Amino acid sequence: MLEQETPSPEAPLDGAARLDAVNQQLAEAYPELSPQLKLAAGYVLEHPVEIAFQSIRKSAAAAEVTASTLMRLAKRLGFESYEQFREVFQSAVQAGPVELSGRASQLRSLASQTDDQVFLDVGDAAFDNIGRLFTADHQSRVREAARLLLGAGKVAVVGFRDTFACAYHFAYVGRIAMPNIHLVRGLEGGLLTELAHFGEGDVVVAFGFEPYCAETIRALEITRGAGVSAIVVTDTMRSPLVPGASITFNLANATPHFFPSILSAITLIEVLLAECVAFGPDDLVDNVARFESRMRKMGAYVDIE
Repeated sequence: MLEQETPSPEAPLDGAARLDAVNQQLAEAYPELSPQLKLAAGYVLEHPVEIAFQSIRKSAAAAEVTASTLMRLAKRLGFESYEQFREVFQSAVQAGPVELSGRASQLRSLASQTDDQVFLDVGDAAFDNIGRLFTADHQSRVREAARLLLGAGKVAVVGFRDTFACAYHFAYVGRIAMPNIHLVRGLEGGLLTELAHFGEGDVVVAFGFEPYCAETIRALEITRGAGVSAIVVTDTMRSPLVPGASITFNLANATPHFFPSILSAITLIEVLLAECVAFGPDDLVDNVARFESRMRKMGAYVDIE
């Protein structure tokens, strides 16, 4: 039952941690909820700011449910009242996303003499997606994820099809400082073989946006069964990648493009790996220096005269 698994509203956690706990429980329970509670839970997961500051009637109308359905959802999570439930969201979203809309507006002004609206819309979406990444909530989660990675025996990185670029970038750049990072390719039916080496004390980093890849979900099932902790980077707390994850990053990826944007995911990778090097042992910096020296000796780089 959710009431037994969910931390009490009075638990001594900060706002972000309390909201994470609520979101995690909603994500775990989502497949088994009634249709009306699914509508309510989906709205709560996707609109934390609105839940924090809208009245229950306005939120219910936006979610296309009744106010009593939202109250039932709050009580299902162990809260005595909807106000206690909403307070969790209010304390967690005090620091909103960095406002980059002004830069996007400048972009619009500079190109106002053109009629290439697609170019401008992609720019708007890119600024907004990255802005939504840099919040106090995500900052604390990045620090937590970095600690988990630094304490891992081995790190598996998983991402297929459109998110393979994310997985490859994380593994390639990350291995320069942390040689225990391994890219899982799953080629020629080798997914099980590649994942067989990971167990308790290890971490898997998984990337997946809608449409979600069956291979990624399978990889998480396998590693979860082996006791591997998961860091999931996805686009909604309703994602099938979320259940069982130790840490979840819910990233904005809207774009006029025909496929989900991976820009915020790539930016998160850069932030996360930078955090690891900044707060990790000196060995990580030494590894980077040795890698660069080795590459230069091998003639991998071309210097500009």
